[in-house]
Amino acid sequence: MLSRTHAGPPRSVALVGNPNCGKTALFNRLTGARQKVANYSGVTVERKVGTARLPDGSTVQVVDLPGTYSLHPVSADEEVTLEVIEGRRAGEEAPDLIVAVVDATNLRMNLRLVLELRRIGRPMVVALNMMDTARHQGLRLDRERLAEELGCPVVETVAIASHGHEALLAELARDLPPVHQHVDGRHVETPDARALQNEVRRLLALVASGAAPATRFHPRLDAWLMHPVGGLLILAALLFVMFQAVFTWAEAPKGLIEDGVAALAGVVEAGMAPGPLKSLLIDGVLAGAGGVLVFLPQILILFAFILALEDSGYLPRAAFLLDTLMGKVGLSGRAFIPMLSSFACAVPGIMATRSITHWRDRLATIMLAPLMTCSARLPVYTLLIGAFVPERGIGPGGWLDLRGLVMFGLYVAGVAAAAAVGWALKRSWLKSRYQPLMLELPPYRWPSPRTLAIGLWERARIFIARVGTIIFALTVVLWFLATWPAPPDGATAAPITYSLAGQIGRALEWVFAPIGFNWQICIALIPGLAAREVVVGALGTVYALSASGDAVADALSPLLAAQWSPATAYALIAWFIFAPQCLSTLATVRRETNHWRYPLIMAGYQTALGYLAAFITYRVALAWGG
Repeated sequence: MLSRTHAGPPRSVALVGNPNCGKTALFNRLTGARQKVANYSGVTVERKVGTARLPDGSTVQVVDLPGTYSLHPVSADEEVTLEVIEGRRAGEEAPDLIVAVVDATNLRMNLRLVLELRRIGRPMVVALNMMDTARHQGLRLDRERLAEELGCPVVETVAIASHGHEALLAELARDLPPVHQHVDGRHVETPDARALQNEVRRLLALVASGAAPATRFHPRLDAWLMHPVGGLLILAALLFVMFQAVFTWAEAPKGLIEDGVAALAGVVEAGMAPGPLKSLLIDGVLAGAGGVLVFLPQILILFAFILALEDSGYLPRAAFLLDTLMGKVGLSGRAFIPMLSSFACAVPGIMATRSITHWRDRLATIMLAPLMTCSARLPVYTLLIGAFVPERGIGPGGWLDLRGLVMFGLYVAGVAAAAAVGWALKRSWLKSRYQPLMLELPPYRWPSPRTLAIGLWERARIFIARVGTIIFALTVVLWFLATWPAPPDGATAAPITYSLAGQIGRALEWVFAPIGFNWQICIALIPGLAAREVVVGALGTVYALSASGDAVADALSPLLAAQWSPATAYALIAWFIFAPQCLSTLATVRRETNHWRYPLIMAGYQTALGYLAAFITYRVALAWGG
């Protein structure tokens, strides 16, 4: 029997399972908000660690490992899963217990991994997840017989139900189950695929005798959603609604946040004597970090749509749908999910390319992912659209919002730019054959409200943490640069013009003057290299300190509308479609490619494209009277 590190219940548990088995939903159910997300040391593979509270009041650490189909890894995340459960990662102990999460409606696929995990020889519990769906489909499983055959406890779970994890919690509160194999806890070579599948068939005959194959497709729904023409139109309509919602639905909560920031600024204005601290709080913190915080509703709406589409089982179908279309620019349909993830942030999008096995295809996707319009661009787009695009409805009855339509157009422009760059890359630098897409299609499901809520809470927490750390720090640094040194005696211009920031802005202005950027924009672009959303806060700080005397603009948007030409605003939007990535994205490219050459190439070609696009946009806008 395998020796244990301690007696009694487990102190650490690892959730292991196939993709789409409901593992993450079960993790959310077990840990609730008591979880954190980070990367494993040395690799950009996401790890989720949380704490589950057991019925007796004690706690156990739960780790949600990346999904895998087998213990023969073909990607970095699958390699990490194997290393963690075998205890081979430096500085990380092996988990006391493995919980093999199984989709009860798809045992034929999932049991293969369970049999491989059993041969490792570590204490294990099998969680038959989605049992409500299995019963609805008429599937009857002999849980006791399966436990007897596998030699480990088997429990039933329903991750989306409020009490669907209680049987697993009760099992976790017991002593570690025995292991009846004389192995050392390392991966033992499994039988060939045919022998493994024969064993799966034998188990199914014993525990699910006479069960009809599970329905994983909905013929009528798939006939529409995966139609080569109609499916594309439906996908375009879904994306159109998503971007309309990002702009229109967020107005009310955004207004509440703006009112709160304004009220707080009023309290500081009335309660503090003039001085550096008051200037820092009003012109620096509230005008900068507070100006970014107001865009939280738009970001959460965008993530709500992406999480709902993912949880419903639609995203893999969209990948299949776009496989042929993306193949025309030299990419596999497997690149769709990394690209879609990049709408939220390029960092997880680049990390998601690990599922692409061919190196040149993966590198091409990495180079293109940052061209997707990430959520960090959203505050900039919203600010400029709000200032320079009139608020009016178009179409019959004004049912379309013009600003939302422009926002949708910007996202389409990003996709079109990625397609054009991809076409050029795949026919010059990154030539490779087209790789057919092979991907498991999950069944359709209603998105879990709890999973959506936890996902949105996690995104809100990350965004607020960025506002409170990176953006706050950059805002304070920018405020210092914009206020020191103090203007000389008898100075008549705004104090910022005499500061270090003003001097830097003036020095850069000659570079960006051909594309219509003034010195205030040049200043804001510098901290934007750390995080793009900082640009809005930086503009708020710069223009607050640019006001004559003690006057501070009540809102940045009307101030820009009064002082900028439309041509400048449109050029800045064009710049941000292609603009160089934030430092965290470039660092992720360095870690994923293990070379500085690729992030430097990325920064170089995006800077060149951004400058060219802004130059053309500015000149055309001027020619048309902008």
